[in-house]
Amino acid sequence: MTVNVLNLFKNRGYFFQCTDEIALSKLLEKKKINLYIGFDCTAKSLHVGSLLQIMCLRQLQKLGHTPVVLLGGGTTLIGDPSGKEESRKILSEKEIEKNVKSIKKVFASFLSTKGKNKVIFVNNKNWLKKLNYIQFLRDYGKHFTINKMLTFDSVKLRLEREQSLSFLEFNYMIFQAYDFMKLYEAHKCLLQIGGSDQWGNIVNGVELIRRSKSKEAYGLTTPLITTSSGSKMGKTEKGAIWLDKSLLSPFDYWQFWRNTDDNDVINYLKLFTEISDTEITKLSLLDGSNINEAKIILANAATEMLHGKKEAEKAYKTSQKTFNEKSFDKNLPTLEIKKDHFVKGVSLKETLIKIGFATSNSDYKRNFKNLAYKINNSVVKNENEIISTNNLNENIVKISFGKKKHYLIKII
Repeated sequence: MTVNVLNLFKNRGYFFQCTDEIALSKLLEKKKINLYIGFDCTAKSLHVGSLLQIMCLRQLQKLGHTPVVLLGGGTTLIGDPSGKEESRKILSEKEIEKNVKSIKKVFASFLSTKGKNKVIFVNNKNWLKKLNYIQFLRDYGKHFTINKMLTFDSVKLRLEREQSLSFLEFNYMIFQAYDFMKLYEAHKCLLQIGGSDQWGNIVNGVELIRRSKSKEAYGLTTPLITTSSGSKMGKTEKGAIWLDKSLLSPFDYWQFWRNTDDNDVINYLKLFTEISDTEITKLSLLDGSNINEAKIILANAATEMLHGKKEAEKAYKTSQKTFNEKSFDKNLPTLEIKKDHFVKGVSLKETLIKIGFATSNSDYKRNFKNLAYKINNSVVKNENEIISTNNLNENIVKISFGKKKHYLIKII
């Protein structure tokens, strides 16, 4: 049975805009294609803000198409102004190369690296670093107009707020279009997918291929995902929800999904899991406290996809033991402290700031006054509390912030 890809994308919430919906739909029904998404390498890992695009690649690969992951080793040297209200920090080439290597590992959890349509990794540094700038402007500069570039939201937003947009960043739009053309030449990529903030850059690439190659290529964007409260999905008070276990434990990843707002859970099941539409429809009928069942299913499915079934089950069991049995599980996030240091006593306030349960002294005081902190399930009543050997239970102390955040202090 042939699956209509664009209908699938619309049904699951992946579709926002397309340069030529009818033609692309016919193409995807007719043949298997190569397609790509670009990822800038501004950090050591991707976070859940990139997960929607990764899910698009995963779905298309499972349908027989070949995903090409473009790692922006070259464009990261410049910085993408799309969706940004200020210039990004410029990273060194060495930093970017480290990021490229670590980000590449993330995709192993989501995309197949074997078979006829295995994922292809490319780095745009390989062609951007070799460019002769004068020749590049002669060959491709004529295809871009300042008039049109000024209409793009990524540019308009900055200019309307009288914020600077450097010539460096302005070049980014041309380089992204050039990337599409290079991938068309080298890998026959006929489709670029990106977030809705990338629309202008993607259209530039489609038009560059049409003008310089007299060939048709396509662009598709995904919607900006926000929570029901309107905030950007994937950010918490502790920071980004990383897709690398060395930066965020499987348990914390599981907890992120488990803590999804009631109003977002069904949408997230569609976007970030492969649970069937039939099952999701059944879960959408749950209400009241029963919605927690859907949240657990979401957390289990999302964590299994990234970290594997074993880690997902471990995270679930840890959660059950921690929250339902009012005890602690040794699989909780852990801070290790040397015994010699601990004998003298450790400041609770400093420890809480270190593990992210307080952002500052004033934040700590505010949370303390609200009785938000517990040591081994007992509310902290002394603002200058010292954690000592008196708190130890099998060389471990459990620290809690509210009802859902827990950390273990382990003596080594």
